[in-house]
Amino acid sequence: MGTRVVIAEDHSIFREGLKALLTTLPDIQIVGETNNGRDVVQLVFSLTPDLVLMDITMPGSNGIQAIQKIRKRHSNIKIITLTMHRNEEYVQEALRAGANAYVLKESTWAELAYAISVVSGGMTYLSPAISNLVVSGYIEKCDDQPHSTIWDTLSEREREVLKLIAEGLTNRKVAEVLCLSA
Repeated sequence: MGTRVVIAEDHSIFREGLKALLTTLPDIQIVGETNNGRDVVQLVFSLTPDLVLMDITMPGSNGIQAIQKIRKRHSNIKIITLTMHRNEEYVQEALRAGANAYVLKESTWAELAYAISVVSGGMTYLSPAISNLVVSGYIEKCDDQPHSTIWDTLSEREREVLKLIAEGLTNRKVAEVLCLSA
């Protein structure tokens, strides 16, 4: 039967090109297409495809909103965003919404075919340029935040109790040492 695919892309010529290229892949069956975010949700609900290729910027409802609606009902459907947007905010929004891949429209056909393969295998895929952007952003955020441990989250009193327990004292003895009731 193969992988059942729905395409959501508002640019007709790009959508037609995708369809033509997808038919060259073995086991791909295009079951639906639309040019807006509102209709893709209805298509997915009625056709339950295995994979959705989704533009982020579309009329009716954007791709992020469509992904969120689809995810609420179908957590198993794979969603690949196809977009021209290279900024980290779009990437984060798409992934938080439930996209399995973020592929730039400037990518090659080979890259998209690879992304389909990766996502179909249960993994996440990011275009290399996006991957570098996300990793750089992650590292910057890690450097900006102080490194904390679970120990840092404890109050002074909780630390005292923990130290006494680690020394082998019973609850009753800990309470006695700290002048508390058991």
